[in-house]
Amino acid sequence: MSTIRGIHRGAAFGLIAALSLTACGGGDDSDSNPLTGDSAGSGSGKSIVVGSANFPENQLLAEIYAQALEAKGLKVTRKFDIGAREVYYDQVVKGGIGVFPEYNGALLATAVDKTSTATSTTDINAELKKKLPSSVEILDSAAAEDKDSVTVTSETAAKYNLKTLADLKPVAKDMTIGAGSEFKTRTQGGVGLKTVYGVEFGKFQPLDAGAQSTLLKLLKSDKVQAANIYTTDPGIVEDKLVVLEDPKNLFSSQNVTPLVYKSAVDDTAKAALNGISAKLTTEDLVEMMKKLVNDKEDASAVAKEWLTSAGLVS
Repeated sequence: MSTIRGIHRGAAFGLIAALSLTACGGGDDSDSNPLTGDSAGSGSGKSIVVGSANFPENQLLAEIYAQALEAKGLKVTRKFDIGAREVYYDQVVKGGIGVFPEYNGALLATAVDKTSTATSTTDINAELKKKLPSSVEILDSAAAEDKDSVTVTSETAAKYNLKTLADLKPVAKDMTIGAGSEFKTRTQGGVGLKTVYGVEFGKFQPLDAGAQSTLLKLLKSDKVQAANIYTTDPGIVEDKLVVLEDPKNLFSSQNVTPLVYKSAVDDTAKAALNGISAKLTTEDLVEMMKKLVNDKEDASAVAKEWLTSAGLVS
């Protein structure tokens, strides 16, 4: 996911701040060891740093990872709400973060190889395994997927007869698109819309990547006429929004995939993370996001409920 995304949210996740030991990206942590010393009262041993990006779904996934690792007797330090991939990726590569919930296609296209044309899960993961820095690796991908999209209201779709991204070409100049600020310069974003579909929007309204709830409000009030909404956002169905089809696969497969600093995880940790990937579906993500965004449930409780229902914790 690029602007995983990352389905795209920020306001709904103020509740997770209490779970985070830090909410900043950068600083000295980027060069620190992913196996930290004990926090007060944690006893002996080392702690795996689990990080997340700055949007609720990714923070939820990080909490799922953290609880699953803890259930295996491993100690975890949570470092959530770091920022976009442009901020956190180097921290993982350098070892400041040991485990991160990634979106494979966005990881490849925005951080590893911006020239890649891989679109399928199999091809994307094959390229990642060849091209990632030697300090890190991906584990098993989940079936769960949260893709970037260009989404419009049903009224806008009817007004301009919009069904696919290609349909935007003659009318985008009269429209404003809202998205996370990094969307403008990403291949799976503004750059790709221009090169793949010939689409150039008249105006770009940048927001923080976590501000999906704000983005939805702007879209529904017609202050922006298109928006980069993550496809697991429950607002798409509830507000009868139209996700424009992407026949040329500008937005590649975006399977939830653990990215790990190799020396931070042992076989027990890898098995726990792969166990999550074996169970997690897109439908699960959508249901969990409804609980977070609509029902205002606590992220820790949502994570625990899913892990229990999947048989991964007792």
